[in-house]
Amino acid sequence: MRFVLWGTYCDDALEKRGPYREEHLAGLQGLKDAGTLITLGPTEGSTHVFGIYEADSKEKVEALVKADVYWRNGIWTEVQVYPWIQAF
Repeated sequence: MRFVLWGTYCDDALEKRGPYREEHLAGLQGLKDAGTLITLGPTEGSTHVFGIYEADSKEKVEALVKADVYWRNGIWTEVQVYPWIQAF
């Protein structure tokens, strides 16, 4: 199944993410290599984050998000995960 993630960043995310960025990107690359992460990135201005995951359940995606260093350190302030039906 595919899932869409939509979330928000903290204020001054570009500055605050610095100490965690390398770990964050390495984790995302591992998920991408495993076929779990299709795409993920910020909106212009880094106010929101959008992603598409391939996983067995919504709970699995939520667990992956909560394990991310950006979530653990308050760079992502809110995330929602929705099942997604890709029409095209």
